[in-house]
Order: sequence, then structure tokens, then C-alpha cells
Amino acid sequence: MIDDEVQCATAILMAGGVVAHACEGVWGLACDAYSFASVQRILELKRRPIRNGLIVIGGQAAEFSAELAGLNEEQREKVVNSWPGPETWIMETHRFPAWITGGRGTVAVRVPGHEQAREMARRFGGPLVSTSANRSGEEPKTRQDDVGKGFGSLVDYVLPGSTSASLGPSRIRVAATGEVLR
Repeated sequence: MIDDEVQCATAILMAGGVVAHACEGVWGLACDAYSFASVQRILELKRRPIRNGLIVIGGQAAEFSAELAGLNEEQREKVVNSWPGPETWIMETHRFPAWITGGRGTVAVRVPGHEQAREMARRFGGPLVSTSANRSGEEPKTRQDDVGKGFGSLVDYVLPGSTSASLGPSRIRVAATGEVLR
């Protein structure tokens, strides 16, 4: 059953859809990072400006090999050793579009510790936007029922699940310096 649900979510993502899904500490909204139309939908749902940029998840660290290659060995090791987990890292990038980076030369990336979110990203086979399922300025949703009430009819699929033991959104750090931004 769970396998079928993740497969359904993956098929919807591959078709350009938007999926609500559980992650480590909060629920997220996911879509293909390279689909402007899908990203635009999420930005509209969240009432979030494109200039803020978005977090991208992958099923494994190798998904971000281009960004990891820009780090020294010590920095790269610190990032890779934190994954899978609730650690989002800001790294230089040259491959993500402005609608992901907010027009900057950096991107926020993570390999989630939440098994279902990681499996969904792995099956998708490319980077997925995964941003908290809330409107800008509101508290992130932590329960499936709340996501269903707020976004259920506005997304293409709510992947049944629950958050992990983590509390709140992932921590965001700068890979080159280790500075904590959130």
C-alpha cells in the first residue's frame, strides 16, 4: 500500500503536478524543480515571492554532485555526513534556474532523513522542490489533516504519511562557512 502511494506521488510529480508530503518536522509541497509552471503553482499557493528561492531535495547525495564539487574536501564531508537528515545546505550552483535560486548563484539542498520523502525523491530521479506546506508568514503544517484542510483541494495529491521526530523545519546552513541561517 505505502509503495503504491509513493509510486502515485512520483507519477504525479513526473507529470508536472504538485504533491503535499510529510518530511522530518513539517509537511511540504513538492514539484519538479525544473518545471517553471509547477514551481509557479507552489509559489502562488504559498503566496511567496520568487526572489526568496526554494529548497530542493534529492534521494541521495550524488543528486547534488555538481554543487558538492564546488566545496573543499572538509566541507563536502561535513555536508555528506549530515545526510540523510534535516540539514539543508546552501551551496554555489550553475545548473538551477532563477525560479529555484531566487536569482542568486546559490541553492539550498537536502537529502531528507524522512524515509518516505527520500524515497519519493529517489524514484523521481531528479531534484524536487520541497518547501513547507504553509502560506508565507503562517506556521508550517505538522499534521496531514491540517495540510488537507489548507491545501488538499489545491494540490494534485496528498501523500499519506506523518512527520518524523524532528521538530520544525530543517536547519539551513552555508556549506562553505558552516554558518547557521535558520
